[in-house]
Amino acid sequence: MERLQKVIANAGITSRRKAEKLIEEGKVTVNGNVVKELGAKADIYNDEIVVEGVPIEKEEPVYYLLYKPAGVISSVKDESDRKVVTDFLPADKRIYPVGRLDYDTAGVLIMTNDGDFANKLMHPKYKVEKTYFAKVEGIPTREAIQKISRGVQLEDFKTAPAFAKVRKSDAKKGTAIVELTIHEGRNRQVRRMFEALGYPVLKLKRERYGILDLKGLNAGEYRELKPHEVKKLRESAVT
Repeated sequence: MERLQKVIANAGITSRRKAEKLIEEGKVTVNGNVVKELGAKADIYNDEIVVEGVPIEKEEPVYYLLYKPAGVISSVKDESDRKVVTDFLPADKRIYPVGRLDYDTAGVLIMTNDGDFANKLMHPKYKVEKTYFAKVEGIPTREAIQKISRGVQLEDFKTAPAFAKVRKSDAKKGTAIVELTIHEGRNRQVRRMFEALGYPVLKLKRERYGILDLKGLNAGEYRELKPHEVKKLRESAVT
């Protein structure tokens, strides 16, 4: 027996936090009874659990690494019928992205149906590092890089200290390539950090997520994670 929200998340329906909201809204039933209490427990094997009218079944967990191209939505569907990340993976698997990459951002994206695994990788408290390479307008000064290392004040929050280094600059074109490693992942955070410092992002790519990188993959390609990679990612997501 496990908490109902955890059972729902582990089944790949949604995140644990969203599962809690669905429970509170009365959109989950167990053996035909509506359950609204977050402390309720259920057994995936012996109980009939229905979320928003759809029964859930225990699925074998799957883990993929996708090289997300730019111009693709980090979602399982899109109302405007634009290409989404699940279009690149096996159609018979019910999977979803771990976190998001902006429409215009390319790079490492983990896909899974393991809600608990996804939650640990996404939650800031676990401090799983993500490395980006950003092509920016202008050449960041030493002072700007130091500000990133101390945290950048945005409109609604101050970012955690991060690693940044100018890897390449083009004085003639007035652009630079900057490597940035953060463990947070708020909406459009990398772009907002550079914009706040006066260096708009022209192109952005996530090169690493924890131990994973894009080696051997072209944009739009994917591979299954190896068991030792899943294990190391779990181990890295500890407080």
